[in-house]
Order: sequence, then C-alpha cells, then structure tokens
Amino acid sequence: MEHLRLPPHAPGLRIGLFGGTFNPAHDGHRMASLTALRRLQLDRIWWLVTPGNPLKDNTALPSLAQRIRFGRKLADHSKIHVTGIEAMLRTRYTADTLRALKRRCPGVNFVWIMGSDNLASFHRWNEWRAIARMMPMAVIDRPGSTHSAVASPAANWLSRWRISESQGAALALTKPPAWVFLHGRRSELSSTMLRQQAERD
Repeated sequence: MEHLRLPPHAPGLRIGLFGGTFNPAHDGHRMASLTALRRLQLDRIWWLVTPGNPLKDNTALPSLAQRIRFGRKLADHSKIHVTGIEAMLRTRYTADTLRALKRRCPGVNFVWIMGSDNLASFHRWNEWRAIARMMPMAVIDRPGSTHSAVASPAANWLSRWRISESQGAALALTKPPAWVFLHGRRSELSSTMLRQQAERD
C-alpha cells in the first residue's frame, strides 16, 4: 500500500501536481514534468495517478498498481514522485482531491499542472472555477491543442489572471487565480495513441 501514501513534503516546498490516468505514462509526461520543474522552479512534482477519470470510459483501465509501477519506472527522476493517493483519499473529482491535499499539507505551495489539451476541455470539469481559485495553474503546450486551448471558454474566463512565461518562477507563490501557458519542447506522444498502437500490435 506504499503507493497510496502521500509523498514526502514540508511547508515552504513548491510542489507541482500533475494528474491523470497515466494509461500508459509516456515520455511526453516526463518531458512536461521536467519543463515545469525547470521553468517554475519547483522542488518536486507529484504524478497523481487516478483510479479512473470521471469523463472517460474506464472499463479497460489497467490496475492502479500497474500504472503506478510503470510510471515510476518511466519517470526515473528524484524530483518526480508517482502516487495513487487519490484512491486512499476516496475522491472522485480533481477539486475534491486538491482540497484534501491542501488540508493534509499545510504550508506547501502547490501548482496544478495540465496539458493544453486539458485546458481546451477544462470548462467541462467538475468545479473547474474552484480549482482555478484554489491554487496557481501551469498549462504545458501540447501538439495540436494550442489554438483550441487558448480559445476555450476556460481560457477566456481565466484570461485576466494569466501571467507571462518570464514570471513562471514566481507562480507557486502567486495568489490564485493565476496561471501561465508554457511553450517549449513538445512530445507527439499521447496515451491514446500508444494504446491504439498496442491494440494493432
């Protein structure tokens, strides 16, 4: 049950939270994490491997333990911690998970991290405005979703709180709502593409 525990943390640390099913984890996740660590000057990133995405069909989803094990092998970085804490918290939605983590980790400076493809559909998430008000957010550019992300209803609502990339290092200490759109090296990989490839093979 070690994979269901909270990773090490302490007041004052800057920790990025990167959530998803990670089915499977791939180099794009790692690349986005390394970008966030560097550009936001984070101390750590937690991959929050969810038991299941409420917006997706989870019938063929591999076990949580399998996905965490593969994620840890792929991440292979001292500052990236892979955890299934959401299963222990028994939370279904991101907003509830983030509330629980803030309660359990007082004084930690959390940043919510997501790909630009998620920003494009962020307005469909449960309590998405509450998430934006709860902690600063970093959106990592992904191939094929740049325009749909910045033109999305959520990006439109959030536009007044967007900070420039050059200020990214201050994001973790910025009072929310606050967010940054990070451009940089991008990976064409996606979990969906890898699953489809595996099915063909």
